[in-house]
Amino acid sequence: MALGLLRQHTPTLLRHGLRASRTASAAGPAILTAPARWTSSSSVNADEISHFNALASTWWDAHGSSRILHLMNPLRHDFIRSCRSSSPVSSTSAPSSAPKLRYLDIGCGGGIFAESAARLLDTSTVTAVDPSPLILAVAKQHAQKDPTLMSRQKLTYLNASIETLPTPTSPAEQFDIVSLFEVIEHVDQPAAFLDRCGAFVKPGGWLVMSTIARTWTSWLTTNLVAEDLLSVVPKGTHDWHKYINEDELRGHFRGKSEWGAPRVVGVVYVPGLGWKEVGGSEKIGNYFFGIQRIA
Repeated sequence: MALGLLRQHTPTLLRHGLRASRTASAAGPAILTAPARWTSSSSVNADEISHFNALASTWWDAHGSSRILHLMNPLRHDFIRSCRSSSPVSSTSAPSSAPKLRYLDIGCGGGIFAESAARLLDTSTVTAVDPSPLILAVAKQHAQKDPTLMSRQKLTYLNASIETLPTPTSPAEQFDIVSLFEVIEHVDQPAAFLDRCGAFVKPGGWLVMSTIARTWTSWLTTNLVAEDLLSVVPKGTHDWHKYINEDELRGHFRGKSEWGAPRVVGVVYVPGLGWKEVGGSEKIGNYFFGIQRIA
């Protein structure tokens, strides 16, 4: 029935999506110009927090509202490994002598990525922050099921936004990996948010994220099909106008001498199979973006 509805509405939807895409393109890169309503110094959007608070109780249900995130989590680790292996520093270091990694997971939600990162043998610590105390309560409760995570202080949850964290004053206070998985499309002032997050990355470290391109295809798949027709994602999760194109992210870092060349991988969700890497799909839908701080 869902496919029938999709076929019935596709001509109208395509016209709507293409019109919206052209409007956004004509207005310039969304990531560089903050709308006038973004007057707060915080990147946190109260409506976004309210939406995810309502889903807090099902965060760790692998078949519930966060199922897509659970399925994506292995690819997050694969992407980080590929980023680090591309670095001359990490590729020439012997595994036995390489220092363990410090992670900062921003917008950690219920802790799906934070917990998995804390269990890795090459992890020193994971600091996971989220502005929602309700969601963090869920994260902490789940982590307590594994005493080794909390008792060794390998995993720390903080109720905070990136703006309220103390600015690092030395590389010793910075992190090897700063992650923003499925976060930037939910924040206000994305350019300022990225610059603030970048301050926490140590030289040689990586800023890694996943997000969604702002195209008519992504509107069709994420808003119409995933939310409205198939209910794969809870309705209201995505605001198409806040999606960020891969070239806009590249443009944000271009010319900033402290950053190297970005790495980008497109991914597609295949029902019944999960997330798969698909070359070129970063131009139309979900993708990973990583960039190394070189100075």
